[in-house]
Amino acid sequence: MSAIDVHAHWFPPEWLDLIEAEGAADGAKVGVNKKGWKTLTTPGAVLVQNFQPDMVDLEIMISEMDKAAIDVRVFSLTNPMVYWASPEFGLKMSRAFNDACAAAHVKHPTRFLGTIMLPMQSPELAVRELERAAKLPGMCSVYMAMHINGLNLDQKSYWPVYEKIEALGLPLSLHPVNPCGVERMKVFHMRNLIGNPHEAAIAAASLIFGGVLDDFPKMQVVLPHAGGSFPWLIGRYDNGVATRHELDHMKQPASAYLRRFYYDTISHSPQILRFLMEMVGADRIVIGSDYNFDAGYPRPVEFVDTIPALTKAEREQILSRNAMEVLKLKERFRKIYDALK
Repeated sequence: MSAIDVHAHWFPPEWLDLIEAEGAADGAKVGVNKKGWKTLTTPGAVLVQNFQPDMVDLEIMISEMDKAAIDVRVFSLTNPMVYWASPEFGLKMSRAFNDACAAAHVKHPTRFLGTIMLPMQSPELAVRELERAAKLPGMCSVYMAMHINGLNLDQKSYWPVYEKIEALGLPLSLHPVNPCGVERMKVFHMRNLIGNPHEAAIAAASLIFGGVLDDFPKMQVVLPHAGGSFPWLIGRYDNGVATRHELDHMKQPASAYLRRFYYDTISHSPQILRFLMEMVGADRIVIGSDYNFDAGYPRPVEFVDTIPALTKAEREQILSRNAMEVLKLKERFRKIYDALK
């Protein structure tokens, strides 16, 4: 059975070279750690990003995919993304990443797909880049942080971006960057263990309560980390809709939106995945690896096989059928679709 990993990270050499050459003007500091890997520090970020070879070199990544029984990997950026920079340099970095993803797809047309990075600190530039990048080969989704420099995703200034995403028929894939409350999570790796999952709850609430999902009813959203804490707060969200005047504008409970999202498998708990499947349906679960961070799965297919009472049909849905659906492989990437059938 084929497997599609929708949550995997890549730092293209061209993107790194651009930051090393021009990023200092926007406050970026590129260094080298004791292992000889390049590092990056950006303004306002607590995390110093390390660029290990297996997240830069495509040939290493293909070898790791084969070991993990992954047929197709969908590339995305992660920390620090591009919002820390000026709008102009954010656009330049977005273009560099998007072009590199397209080139990787052209070189390996049945193994790699890319997600579109946008300079959301300037929605006007973001729309312009979205129009351009959507025409590139291999681009299957739009990628966005769960906040943009501290602004939640229900900012009306983002509506033109959502409108274009919906018009293009692309899903919106989300990922945490610089989680809130980091001043209280500096120890025990809590920034990642707690902060990242809670960002999904804030992002989903912003999309639901802020009217994004109502105004753009055809736009599908992919959440990482099994939806983080969002699915498990849905009862509180529903109670808030029923009792709080701040949510008087809501025309239906928050739980009515659960199936507007897809959820990846990165929960590190087979039982939680089974609960999630019962809540949202097996047809809304997709494989994620979080390649290649220790918060993810080196062998994501093996994790799926540990889900209690997993049926053959559910396994096929999670490994590839659901990803084929949300990414529209049959319509947009026939070569991959035919190779995976």
